[in-house]
Amino acid sequence: MPPSIDLNCDLGEGCGHDLAIMPWISSANIACGGHAGDEASMRETLRLCRRFGVKAGAHPGHADPGHFGRRELDLPHAEVAQTIDAQLQRLAAIAVEEAVTLIHVKPHGALYNQAARDRGLAETIARAVARFDARLILVGLAGSELPRAGERAGLQVAHEAFADRRYLGNGQLAARGTEGAVITDLAAAVQQAISIVQHGMVTTLEGEALTLRADTLCLHGDGTHASEFARALHDALIAAGIAIAREPR
Repeated sequence: MPPSIDLNCDLGEGCGHDLAIMPWISSANIACGGHAGDEASMRETLRLCRRFGVKAGAHPGHADPGHFGRRELDLPHAEVAQTIDAQLQRLAAIAVEEAVTLIHVKPHGALYNQAARDRGLAETIARAVARFDARLILVGLAGSELPRAGERAGLQVAHEAFADRRYLGNGQLAARGTEGAVITDLAAAVQQAISIVQHGMVTTLEGEALTLRADTLCLHGDGTHASEFARALHDALIAAGIAIAREPR
């Protein structure tokens, strides 16, 4: 049986590329009012998911739209749980109206990166998701605290890898402000994606080999050439004999 990978993208963030990206992915992480997104954008993104047969999930983040949710905040865990629940409730209500089933939850930006390192925060997020709907898949950085917390909370988890981000030797993503942290060269991103799926391996920013598990592969939807990148990555994976997993899990 040929290898397959779920190809996901963060959408509904007001970047203007959603329609052009949708045909090339299998999962969409929909901004639900924290770092970005409002009722109109959530509804439109859910409709696009239904139209293209793309799995829909929630993409909650710190309620910090001025920094696009990419500023790390030191918040009480109870407050984090409340904001996660509020964002899930908001998206889920619209999803019911649009006859779309939510499949997964993937935290956004700084919240995602903090939860990858911080066991307590990861457990808070995992418990909040489990209380909301224990059938949801929790998506987190491969091998990090978040998927481990999800498993302890009784959730199905998906270990996520990135086509367009460089890794450090400890398995964490290199901070965006670090030179070379974001891969802008399409060929290099495609090469990294294929290496992840076929071999479970990436080359770190320091030039070392790093093994990782990948159930889902992320590409970012906010780049200038995001739609072109999505199509090129999709086509390269197919050409390498790797199926894009569109079926619900």
